[in-house]
Amino acid sequence: MAQLHWDVFCQNTLDNELVAGCFASGRDQTYLQWMLHAWGWTVSVSLTALVLALVFGSIIGILRTLPDSPWLVRFGNAWVELFRNIPLLVQIFLWYFVLPKIITPMKDLPPFILVVCALGFFTSARIAEQLRSGLQALPRGQRHAGMAVGFSTWQTYRYVLLPMAYRVIMPPLTSESMNIFKNSAVAFAVSIPELTQFYLQAGEETSAQIVIYIGVVILYVISAMAVNRVMKLIERKTRVPGFVAAAGSGGH
Repeated sequence: MAQLHWDVFCQNTLDNELVAGCFASGRDQTYLQWMLHAWGWTVSVSLTALVLALVFGSIIGILRTLPDSPWLVRFGNAWVELFRNIPLLVQIFLWYFVLPKIITPMKDLPPFILVVCALGFFTSARIAEQLRSGLQALPRGQRHAGMAVGFSTWQTYRYVLLPMAYRVIMPPLTSESMNIFKNSAVAFAVSIPELTQFYLQAGEETSAQIVIYIGVVILYVISAMAVNRVMKLIERKTRVPGFVAAAGSGGH
C-alpha cells in the first residue's frame, strides 16, 4: 500500500517547502490554507444558491397551486420542466457562455453570480415541486378555513398553508439543501476556485492526488453533515405536536 504523505498540506504552494504549523504568513500560503479558502468559496456558492432556490422555489410552488389562475399554473409548470430537465452542467454553460452574448449587460457579471443563478434556479425547480406536493397534501379544509376568516389568497398561503407545507416537506428539503453543496462542484467548469477546482490544481502540482482528494471529501462531508444538523434542528423546533403522528396514522 502506498504511503500517504499528509504533510503535503503543510507545504508552501510556491516552493513546496514545509511550513511550521501549516499556516504561512504574508502572501505565501500552504496547501491547507488554499484548501480552506476553496472551502469558503464552496460554502459561499452553496448558501447563496440555496437562498435563491428557496425564494424562487417557494414562489413557483405557490403559483402551481393557485386556484382559478390557469396561466400562473402553466407558468409555474413551465419553470419546473425547463430547469429540472436540463442538466446542471449544461445550465451553467448556458449562463456563462450563451446568455451574456444574448443579454449584453450580463457580460459584466462575475462568474460567481452566474454560477449561483444556474445552481439556484436548477434547485428552485426541485423545491417548487416539493412545495407543490406539500401544499396539495394538506386537507382542503385549511384553505377554506383561511378564506372563511377573511384572509385573502396570499394571506391564506402565508399564515395557514405555507407554515404547514414546509413542515411536511422538511425531510426532502433537508436532502435538497445537502445536495446543493455537492452540486456546487460543477462550478469548477467555469473556474470558480472552489474545492473541486482546488483538487484538480493541487493534485497536479503535488502529485499527491489521493491525499488531496481525501481532504476535499472530508470537507464536503462536514458541509453536508452541518446542513443536515441545522435542518434537523429547524424541523425539531418547528414541529407541530401530534402532526406527524396524525399524518402517519392515516393509512391504518
